[in-house]
Amino acid sequence: MFYQRSKTVLRQQGLAASKKLGQNFLVHKHTAEHIADLADLSKEDTVIEVGVGLGALTGPLAERAGQVIGLEMDSGIIRLHEKKQDLPNNVRLLHQDVLTADFSALAEEYGQLKIVANLPYSISSPFLFKLIEHSELIDSAVVMLQKEVAARLLAQPGTKDYGAPTVLLAACATVELLLEIGPEEFHPQPKVDSLLVRLVFHPVPERVRKLDPFDQQMLKRIVSAAFGQRRKTLFNGLAAAALASKEELAACIAAAGLAPAVRAERLSLEDFVHLARLMSERVLLPTA
Repeated sequence: MFYQRSKTVLRQQGLAASKKLGQNFLVHKHTAEHIADLADLSKEDTVIEVGVGLGALTGPLAERAGQVIGLEMDSGIIRLHEKKQDLPNNVRLLHQDVLTADFSALAEEYGQLKIVANLPYSISSPFLFKLIEHSELIDSAVVMLQKEVAARLLAQPGTKDYGAPTVLLAACATVELLLEIGPEEFHPQPKVDSLLVRLVFHPVPERVRKLDPFDQQMLKRIVSAAFGQRRKTLFNGLAAAALASKEELAACIAAAGLAPAVRAERLSLEDFVHLARLMSERVLLPTA
């Protein structure tokens, strides 16, 4: 059983899952095979695996893809695989933190990125925001997330789970919940359940294609400011971020058909996009 072999390998090499790095290694082979199937890869694909760990998922990915580029920030894990030579020939390991990885360079070398990530849950939010920031470089991402975090990605306006990641992901990706995975699939076992999600960045979601063109950067600034302090009204949140004068903000909010006292969690993607378009036209863009 891969689970028992994994514990033995770690012990023999003097390694252990790092609490500092938030490591929970996927160790059940059947689950790894299922995840690799859900990644929908072909031999024409190069897949970026985030968090190689003990290689339970790396092998199945390598069987399906033309090449696997494994990003692993634990030098001990890198040395383990280099010593054991236990990964397929079409796997290339990089000692790299995904949060500092150069996605532009990876995309230039390998084309639109296909990503499969089993990463520490402590970096889920910055990782998701990095995907959003580089959405034009990414084809799709299959990501393991804490169940509660994954649920937020499909939350509806007016609910407590609805927030900036919900809106910003909806503006650039189609989100699909794929598979619930229990703690027993990992070593050591996390204290939470996990959900595998697929984020499809290309093609652009149909919901977004129906909207008039808008400035993605302005949308990000508005959404981040609006949700920065959830107890503030939309007007006060945007005013605190100094995106424009109070007079300009009031005019744009009114033109968007929104009440200044509304809170961010009540606004739909379409509401935010409309406001972002007005802000771009009236505040940032020079007049003719």
